[in-house]
Amino acid sequence: MSSTLTSRARELDTLHAGTDLRGRFRLPAGVVYLDGNSLGALPVGVAEAVADVVHRQWGNRLIASWNEAGWWGAPTRVGDRLGRLVGAAPGQVVCTDSTTVNLYKAVVAASRMRPDRRVVLTDPDSFPTDLYITDAAARDAGLVVERVPPPEAAGRVAELGDDLALASYSSVDYRTGELWDLPSLTRAVHAVGGLACWDLCHSAGVLDIGLDEHRADLAVGCGYKYLNGGPGAPGFLYVAARHQDAFDQPLAGWNGHATPFAMAPDYVPAPGISRARVGTPHLLGMLALEAALAAYDRVEVSAVRERSLSLTGFFLECLDSLLPQLPVATPREAGRRGSQVSVRHPQAYAVVQALIARGVVGDFREPDIVRLGFAPLYLTHGDVLRAATHLLEVVVGGEFEREEFRTRATVT
Repeated sequence: MSSTLTSRARELDTLHAGTDLRGRFRLPAGVVYLDGNSLGALPVGVAEAVADVVHRQWGNRLIASWNEAGWWGAPTRVGDRLGRLVGAAPGQVVCTDSTTVNLYKAVVAASRMRPDRRVVLTDPDSFPTDLYITDAAARDAGLVVERVPPPEAAGRVAELGDDLALASYSSVDYRTGELWDLPSLTRAVHAVGGLACWDLCHSAGVLDIGLDEHRADLAVGCGYKYLNGGPGAPGFLYVAARHQDAFDQPLAGWNGHATPFAMAPDYVPAPGISRARVGTPHLLGMLALEAALAAYDRVEVSAVRERSLSLTGFFLECLDSLLPQLPVATPREAGRRGSQVSVRHPQAYAVVQALIARGVVGDFREPDIVRLGFAPLYLTHGDVLRAATHLLEVVVGGEFEREEFRTRATVT
């Protein structure tokens, strides 16, 4: 391990000591966890909170907890906590369903808010569920989907003009970690009267997104990545306050009714963001996410972003020193980088498995991406250097060529 890089890691950890929040998480000893962009680590207090929900709220108080423990209001209460992390004022985010379901609602609702327009734009390299569900929603809503890469999107927006209903893009490319320009594309869409929807799955909790500041119309995201809500944690949906009265979403469920316990035969949408609710919420997952969000208490997202850029920047510095021959897929410019660094290798899957065997947990994405996510709250610059050193030994030593690292598991 380079003495220069070791000294540099110590200096950076001292500089960013104020945002070192490892004590708020339970992490296995000896593990450098670089997969928080797939499943976040377990925050302190979540297991106890879930146990309380199961044993006391459900086990002892039973159905009374819908009122006594605030179960009914959890989707909007947790939504407001999420809203703080994505730059949304209270009353604009609801915690509900999954990213996939929420994106379906958003696309169809956008078509109804722009009924005389026929085109929705999206990124051909978006996470597959975004592509699948956008196609399905567009088909149901009578829209035509055009897949246009983000660098070309503004130009296509201008060409489409008043034919554009919605531009629906991810804030961060899930493979490469490239950060797309949410503010400028949103402005371009608004200039022709369209709506902009953003997928925040790989940016919520690590980027200073500013949904309200940048006048985003709609946004979706999940709770289990950088927000650490646990496997299968519910997603969230943002609807800007100015659009809520016109937000006519296609899944008219009783939880989104104006008077759900009147048991009326006809649907009347609730006022505000509650109209985006559908069925009975999954309380165990939602309350686990609520407890997990305490890890962000008394910390500003801007400070988290600063730490993130320092961690990923230092990792690039380590790669330049230790593995300059390894192609980097992630932009080097800080303003174009999310909170991950992806490198390319023809045997990327095996490289990832060899790293995991050494206690450095990342993941693989087709066709050749070693994807390493840097969750700022619980990673140090010392962790970064250890990960880079292990990567050097795996690649240069040919460790990835061992047969046990080449057999694909179901989840990669």
